[in-house]
Amino acid sequence: MDTYTQVRTVLEGHVMEQDPDARWLARVMHVAFFLLLGASLARFLLRHPWEDRSLWIVALSGALAALYLLGPVLGTRATPRRIAWLFTVVAVWMVLVVLAPSFAWCAVPLFYTGLRTLPPRAALVLVTLLTVFVVAAQVQLSHGGWDPNLIVAPPAVAAIATAVFVHAQRQADRQRALIDDLIRTRRELAATERREGTLAERQRLSMEIHDTLAQGLSSQQMLLQAADRTWDGDPATARRHVRTAESIAERNLAEARRFVHDLAPADLAEGGGLEQALRALADRESAAFRVDGAPVPLPDRVQSALLRIAQGALANVREHAGAASAALTLTYLDDQVVLDIADDGRGFDPGAARGPDTPGEGGGARGVRGHGLPAMRVRARQLGGTLTIESTPGEGTVLSAAIPLEAAP
Repeated sequence: MDTYTQVRTVLEGHVMEQDPDARWLARVMHVAFFLLLGASLARFLLRHPWEDRSLWIVALSGALAALYLLGPVLGTRATPRRIAWLFTVVAVWMVLVVLAPSFAWCAVPLFYTGLRTLPPRAALVLVTLLTVFVVAAQVQLSHGGWDPNLIVAPPAVAAIATAVFVHAQRQADRQRALIDDLIRTRRELAATERREGTLAERQRLSMEIHDTLAQGLSSQQMLLQAADRTWDGDPATARRHVRTAESIAERNLAEARRFVHDLAPADLAEGGGLEQALRALADRESAAFRVDGAPVPLPDRVQSALLRIAQGALANVREHAGAASAALTLTYLDDQVVLDIADDGRGFDPGAARGPDTPGEGGGARGVRGHGLPAMRVRARQLGGTLTIESTPGEGTVLSAAIPLEAAP
């Protein structure tokens, strides 16, 4: 049973027991019943000398008190045992009223018990029956004298008690409906958040795979193809390509392991921070690297995002730009950190780029495929930053990622 069903069961099946106001009202009614019962018995014994019916009245009063004490044990829901108990109490009370009309006003707490226990129609029938007995008892106590209050007062009291209880019950029903709606809404919001979290995680996984494993496998493929072409004519160069592919495979394996465990990029995990990681990346890609400005500590996810952007951009420079050289520049400004990746490759027209991946992302023209540039934009946007590209056909490309320094503490 889920949380929603459990809460609903409590609300519908045990609301009176769980509601402090309901428990307080029940205690008041219990005290009132026993006070009225005791007062009625005392009035009868004071007004009438001991007679044959006195023993029956005392015995029935004790039985009624004992039965009434049993009520809370049976709960408040309209179970067969609870209904049987209620009608037994009412029957004993009616016998008492027939023998001694003084017990008529004990009906007021019984109004509440009946309204609380029975369905609305059955409860109204019971209230009407109790009211008739009260009126008959009051007329009998008047010794035949005519008093309009004896006819009007009991129905008026019954009507007021019923109206107050029904109003309170409807208020409680509306509150339960509101609570149900809130619980349902909360559950729907939680489901929506889970779906959004799943989509966000899928997007993160796609970016991570593109920037690490996919780029590494593409590089290995290119190196192995180059080794295959030069194996017969230049074995030394072919072996160098194979060793480089092996090195990339080793780093890809490290990335995959850290990726599975959701750790930082391997270069960052080795220590030394973003600058050292970018320098190591630049060395592997034969690119220049420099730092401008006074370095400041950066949050881990800012470092990870900038390193992933640099990895994706340099991979595209290597694969698609046809560049003779590339350079990374990490610049610390007063309010932001900027990473520039520039190459002297074939360039492209950024305004003509279409599709999920922009031609020449990070340098050079390429077909419409992959997730590189969208992934870079998402990484920058998640940190409140921007990603811009400046490129002209035949004149190279500059990709710039700017992240606010206050991003994600």
